[in-house]
Parts: sequence; structure tokens; C-alpha cells
Amino acid sequence: MSKKTYREAVKEAIAQEMQRDPSVVLIGEDVRGGHAGTNPDLETKKIEAFGGVLGVTKGLWTEFGSERVIDTPITESAIIGMAAGAALTGLRPVAELMFMDFFGVSYDALYNQAAKFRYMFGGKARTPLVVRGMIGAGFSAAAQHSQSPYNVFAAVPGLKVVAPSNAYDAKGLLIQAIRDDDPVVFCEHKVLYDLKGEVPDEPYAIPFGVANYTRQGDDVTIIALSAMVNRANDVADKLAAEGISVEVVDPRTVSPLDEDGILESVASTGRVVIVDESAARCGFGHDVAALIATKGFNYLKAPIELITPPHTPVPFSPTLETAWLPDAARIEESVRKLVRA
Repeated sequence: MSKKTYREAVKEAIAQEMQRDPSVVLIGEDVRGGHAGTNPDLETKKIEAFGGVLGVTKGLWTEFGSERVIDTPITESAIIGMAAGAALTGLRPVAELMFMDFFGVSYDALYNQAAKFRYMFGGKARTPLVVRGMIGAGFSAAAQHSQSPYNVFAAVPGLKVVAPSNAYDAKGLLIQAIRDDDPVVFCEHKVLYDLKGEVPDEPYAIPFGVANYTRQGDDVTIIALSAMVNRANDVADKLAAEGISVEVVDPRTVSPLDEDGILESVASTGRVVIVDESAARCGFGHDVAALIATKGFNYLKAPIELITPPHTPVPFSPTLETAWLPDAARIEESVRKLVRA
């Protein structure tokens, strides 16, 4: 066990699975980080390149070589199409889209192909494909590089969707994703990459569909995902000093969703705040609210509070982006409102 960043945990998961299983390959834009070129001295020394836009895969090409760490052109449709075909024919590709915002270019390969192969072939086909990509606002990266579209993937039968909130979960869930025989979309929030936590050095897998209670409480349940979990934890810690007991539930996987774990917490507290960065319409938060309203309505002591961004693209201006994101103040206000109800 040692302290690792979220970034290091993701890289370690990929490296350990590539060491364990020779069928695991890494495909994507700049995952190798560039080549040493024609200079024989650089080639011999294998100078480390950065390894992706934020350095997550740095060093993997040096360890595993060009046959297993494959740089691609900027063509998302080819990346995912190639990876889906490779998965069908015996490999376990980890394909990186860099920014998940550009999934639309490759959506047919996921939505209409990879997600359906097992069903179309009567359960006889496997598609062990992982699609990694960065999500989330907070970097002032503007409208096209700041979205969190995990809700879109969760609507597709046959896709599993993961959004870890911390380094420990990032490693364990990614190992589980690589070992899974179905396609998995793995969403890495860019503001979490430098977040540190205790992570075992040895490989371990975290099962999908099992929520994590990051804080225990009796008065109010906060359900949050990815980077929003840390904001919820901060609010829970602050309010605990005032005698308000807040439980924080991190589903960890959007699909499959731990419905029982969520409903168990709602039954315990009777008051719910849902915090979701994905969308103001048809988002993950709305899905969870519908679950509670249909299967846990009688547990409720007050109406559900749902906190999302406004129904606009992510602003480029840092001030506007900060206002756009769900923040601790809004979460705290909703908790206090429910406690008074």
C-alpha cells in the first residue's frame, strides 16, 4: 500500500494487466507519447515522451513496445472500430479517446456494434473492450473538452459505464474493466488526476454495481459521482461539526447501477440530495431520482433535491465555469433545506 495519484493508479492498472495478460493492448492518440524518431541515440535510450495529453500513459511504450502500445491518427471512429474488431478476434484492447467529448465520431462502433455483439450472436461473442477518456469541467477547457457524457453511454444496453472518484477505485475498477468480457466505458475526470490516496501496490479488482459509502450518516443522503463525490464529502465533513449527519453514496458505476445500495441509504435517512455533472436534462441524476421515486417513494420524508449544471454548454470563462458547476455551497444549501423540512 502506498500513496498514489489518480493518474498513477490508472497507469498502474494498465501496466499490471499488460504484464499479466499478453492480449491486453493500448490504442489511442498519443498514448505512446510520440516516438524517439530517427536519431539512433534517442532510440537506444528510449527517451520518455509525455504519454497522452496529461501524461497518464507515460512509460508504457518503453516497457511494452510499439506492438502493444499503439499511437493512432486523430480519428475516433477508426480507434474504436479497430478496437472493437480486435476485441472480437482475441485481444483485450484498452482504447483511449483522450477527451470523451468526441465520442460522437465513434458512436456507431460503440452503440450499434460493440454493445450488441454478445446479444446478436446469442451470447457466443465476447467484446472485451475498454474505452478510456477524460471527462469533466474545471480546467477552463471550454465547451468541447469539458463535458461528462456518462449518461449517454448508460442509456445503451450492453455497455458498462464506470466513473471513479478516487485513486483506489480508479485502479480496482479499471482492472475489473480490462478483465470484463463486455465493452466498458471508463470515465476519468481530469480534475482528479492529481488527487492522492492509499492504493495497494498489488493488482486488485473492484466488482461493478457495488456502491461505496464514503461517509456514514443518518439525516440526509447525498448521491454523487466522480468529482462530485469529493465535494459531497467536504460538505458532509463540514456539517458533521454542526451535528448534521450526512451519508455520501458513490455508485462508482453508472451501469450497472447499485439500486439496492442507493435505496438502502434512502430508507435509512429519508432525505436525498443528488449531485450530477452530466446534464440538466435526461442525466444520471434524473435516472437516480426516478429510481427513488418509483421504488423508494415511501421512504421519503421530503422531496428529492437534484443539483445539476444549467442546460447550456460548459463556459470557457473560469468565472462562468465555476458558476456553472455544482458546488459545495449549493449542496450544503440543499442539505440544510431538507433537514428543516
